[in-house]
Amino acid sequence: MTSTSNQGSHLQEEGRPMFKRSLLVVGLAFWMVSVASPADVSVSEQTFGCILDWPQIRNTRIRHADPQQLAEAMRIFRDSVPNVEYPVGTILQLVPFEAMVKHPREKFPKTNGWEFFALDISAAGTKIRDRGDSVVNLSQNKTCLSCHQPAASFDFVCEKGHGCAPIPFNDQAINALQQADARCAKK
Repeated sequence: MTSTSNQGSHLQEEGRPMFKRSLLVVGLAFWMVSVASPADVSVSEQTFGCILDWPQIRNTRIRHADPQQLAEAMRIFRDSVPNVEYPVGTILQLVPFEAMVKHPREKFPKTNGWEFFALDISAAGTKIRDRGDSVVNLSQNKTCLSCHQPAASFDFVCEKGHGCAPIPFNDQAINALQQADARCAKK
């Protein structure tokens, strides 16, 4: 009996390094997955503030919490780079009451990661009226995706020349809507 218990004890000692190696391999695998896929972004009503505070390229306001990622998003937009994805965390707004936020593509596969937002704005702040990949644009009575789909090669970002249907606002109207953002402090 003593020898059996010694053998069991010997097996337990041999198993410990194997267990430690297994834990190390599992931990390494989780680390590799977290590094390989960009983290998702958290979006709340506080994410959206005065549209005039965001950098602007042509008519569109662009935001990202990371300055390097913001610079990359602005380059992609400015140069209308096809077949390149915007960095996860990029926020685009043309008018104060609508927005697009880039998530990992797995979160919203049919929009390549973009989540659309319909916003109610006032001097008190922002309320999210609707969000997701099937949001309906009330001014056009269609889903946001139906208009953005033709711009799939531009990561679903519409602009003149990207194949998207024209919107009911010209450049002057877009500027007026941005300037009238009730969330912006009036000077």
